[in-house]
Amino acid sequence: MRSSLLAAALAVVLGPSGYRYEFPRDHFSHPDFETEWWYYTGNLQTPDNHRFGFELTFFRQAIEPMAGETGVWRADQLYLAHLALTDVDGGHFYHEERLNRAGPGLAGADLNHQEYWNGNWRVRWKSLATAEQELQAVCDRFTLTLNLKPEKPFVIHRKASPYISFSRLAADGTLQWNGQTLPLRGLAWMDHEFFHRRPGGDLGAWDWFSAQFDNGEELMLYRIRSNPDLSSGTYIDARGAAHYLDHTQFSVVPGARWKSPHSGADYPVAWEISVPSLQLHLAERTAVNDQELFTAHSISPVYWEGAVTYTGRMRDRPIQGAGYLEMTGYARGDRRTLPAAPK
Repeated sequence: MRSSLLAAALAVVLGPSGYRYEFPRDHFSHPDFETEWWYYTGNLQTPDNHRFGFELTFFRQAIEPMAGETGVWRADQLYLAHLALTDVDGGHFYHEERLNRAGPGLAGADLNHQEYWNGNWRVRWKSLATAEQELQAVCDRFTLTLNLKPEKPFVIHRKASPYISFSRLAADGTLQWNGQTLPLRGLAWMDHEFFHRRPGGDLGAWDWFSAQFDNGEELMLYRIRSNPDLSSGTYIDARGAAHYLDHTQFSVVPGARWKSPHSGADYPVAWEISVPSLQLHLAERTAVNDQELFTAHSISPVYWEGAVTYTGRMRDRPIQGAGYLEMTGYARGDRRTLPAAPK
């Protein structure tokens, strides 16, 4: 496994969209593309099995500099970051966001630095060869520090825009929270995508699922509600090989709903998922309905992203797992602009 991770980390690959990937360069910033993001999510447990979910997301958005701006504060890129913690067993959800320009090193995503950062929220690559990473996020409510080690090579999804995932990152670290320092272990998932906005196109209404199963396999699905033909997914087998799923090869059916007291949006928080070619049938559920990222007067969109669990059957055997669910476009009248296309 170590040799395959090293080969992937230093590879040159022609992707399904025709983009020529070069690694490790393509794990970092692409300022010639309009929009880019790095998403970290995961499910973690304390030694006594108290469960937490986390999200740390870095966005980069190209902008036109303001007239007259010069020097280090001249901004042709904006950097937005979201941080969220779900106390799954306690039933609580906390989130914060921050917006910066690069300025004198306030935010960025740089190969030379080997990190992505926005203030004191950052992910530093400890090794470009093995892709081991260190995550740290500090806010008024908590401090989260994690070491992330890939258990599989990254995968390249078949999508119009370049889209890369580390689908199984072993995570261990600490959470400083409520006057305690809690050791944590679990699994994380990392997504990285960069793209140009489609002329006249706005795909800001989608549902995205990540699942890490107890049999060592993973699944990613996304459904574009405005144009289901653009939906697709990737199944990653236990060896790390990625298998493409087009929109005809899976179904996601919404179930029970939750209405947000913050935005008024009505979200389906339970789903039934079927992938016939894998003989896979899943029920997705969440222990915490309120995992909506809503901040009044924010430039970012209102969306739901949170820790979920999966139970079901695969190839006639019971299966279970955990992951994350993202739902955008449910808050009507939300005219904010980031993000603008599905992961």
